[in-house]
Amino acid sequence: MRIFNAIDRYLIRLITVPLVTTLIVSAMLMVLDKMLKLFDFVANQGGPVSVVWRMLANMLPEYMSLGISIGLTLGILLAFRKLALQSELDVFRAVGISYSRLLRIPYIFAFFFALVNLAIVGYIEPYSHYAYEDLRYELRSGALGAAIKVGEFTKLGTHMTLRVEGSQDSGRNLSGIFGTSENPENGQKLTVTADNGRFMPSDDPNVILLRLNHGLLIHNRPDFTTPRVLTFENHDMPIKLPAVESFRGRDGNQQEMTLTELFFILHQKHLPKKLRNQLQANLHFRLVEVATMFLLPMLALTLAIPPKRSTSSLGVFLSILILVTDHKLNQYCQTIGGLGKINPVLMMWLPFILFSLLVWRMYYTLAYIPGGQPIGALEWFFARISSRIVQFFKRFSSGGVKA
Repeated sequence: MRIFNAIDRYLIRLITVPLVTTLIVSAMLMVLDKMLKLFDFVANQGGPVSVVWRMLANMLPEYMSLGISIGLTLGILLAFRKLALQSELDVFRAVGISYSRLLRIPYIFAFFFALVNLAIVGYIEPYSHYAYEDLRYELRSGALGAAIKVGEFTKLGTHMTLRVEGSQDSGRNLSGIFGTSENPENGQKLTVTADNGRFMPSDDPNVILLRLNHGLLIHNRPDFTTPRVLTFENHDMPIKLPAVESFRGRDGNQQEMTLTELFFILHQKHLPKKLRNQLQANLHFRLVEVATMFLLPMLALTLAIPPKRSTSSLGVFLSILILVTDHKLNQYCQTIGGLGKINPVLMMWLPFILFSLLVWRMYYTLAYIPGGQPIGALEWFFARISSRIVQFFKRFSSGGVKA
């Protein structure tokens, strides 16, 4: 901290608190809706609840890519908004501290989070996306274990059916068990009931044991005159798991390729044009998302300072709107660029250049034009609209009282 003066340390404190808070809140909001859908999906597939948290953890990097941008922007914006409303910014300007000097700390934050974002979109997100799809595959294929649904007849293996009245410990402990098993080779049939049971591992990875307690076993074959009935305290039933194909590899899915892999593949010759366009669009989408981080300090500063004698929070709303719109526009440009109708590189970087010019123009208006207010017209417009709305409700309420 010795390399920073008192103003720098003050700005670090002002930015850090809202930045961290916004990151946490935005991450929670973005995963909340997906969490409810995952609970429903996992419940329908009969998987354990713990899988939901594993799937959410693998989705978090995808959401954090946008969440970091929003958190950084709001952290800087709220810090400078506080300085402006408390007239501290006027004091800094009066003693000769320029906006460019005040942006030094925000750009240190931006550089750090740009590296974090590069690691996320370039390397962490591809692997987490693959792990998420792997979990979905395992749930649908039943590879997570016996997906026992209470009160329903469940097929285990090829020739066994099981029904339970209760299930605990993620389906490992069962109660009220009824099961049937058939052997088509010799016509043998087994019917079993038990008070409770538990799945146990065996030496064979393709076979699990269902250890039953306090039950009744009925054994029948074509050569039996009458079925044999056996009561038991403990009985182990081997269950052969159905064969499950291994999950696909990461090759061929551009969303699951790291930046290094994308660069390597794009340098290969004889690559199909359609695939090359898709890979280029995906690569430059990630690079544009990282490059946008360096525009956020100037954007946040220009939106943070309201007009004099105004406490409007319009800039906060506009910052979120601009970032989400820019992110969605980049996704749309990636799709169009992947189709090959327009050069993917041009399709991704042209909107970024236009956005950069807009941000620079807003910053220039604030920093170098006396009395400049980049969103002054919008502030005036929304102030007039809000005052009209307030007057309407006042007249409506006063009219209602007189009536």
